Amino acid sequence: MGLLSLLRKLRSAPEKELRILLLGLDNAGKTTLLKQLASEEVTQVTPTAGFNIKSVVSDGFKLNVWDIGGQSKIRPYWKNYFENTDVLIYVIDSSDKKRLEETGDELTELLLDDKLKSVPLLVFANKQDVVGALKASEIAECLKLVKLMDRTWQIQGCSALQGTGVKLARA
Repeated sequence: MGLLSLLRKLRSAPEKELRILLLGLDNAGKTTLLKQLASEEVTQVTPTAGFNIKSVVSDGFKLNVWDIGGQSKIRPYWKNYFENTDVLIYVIDSSDKKRLEETGDELTELLLDDKLKSVPLLVFANKQDVVGALKASEIAECLKLVKLMDRTWQIQGCSALQGTGVKLARA
């Protein structure tokens, strides 16, 4: 399950670089997740004020990952990055129950956009290492992901900080 299985389904040509859009609320762990995917050191991560782009080669896949900041002032600009997206990764802070409704609303709005209609969705339920974090299955239920009938989707529990559930080989 996870990113690797989604990528295998999408592989039309092995040399094709896949464009991945990495979104979620601020402080969800998007940049930390990106650093883990790129096998970079995760000692200090600062909030993303705009966006980060990284090309990652892993397990035979070439990934062009766009990590867009999640602050409320930046979210209206997310739509500028939807074009040509092959996979949408949405990161949720599983330990932030107060913002679960907000993150669910943002995800719903993303999924309604025509440019993302047929794009597979991978939700990373991040911060599973934090005491009291909701399990991935609980988040899927709260966000009503099971009602998504018109798209390929998966949810994956992870700890971006520790790398658990993030690496392609382990996904």
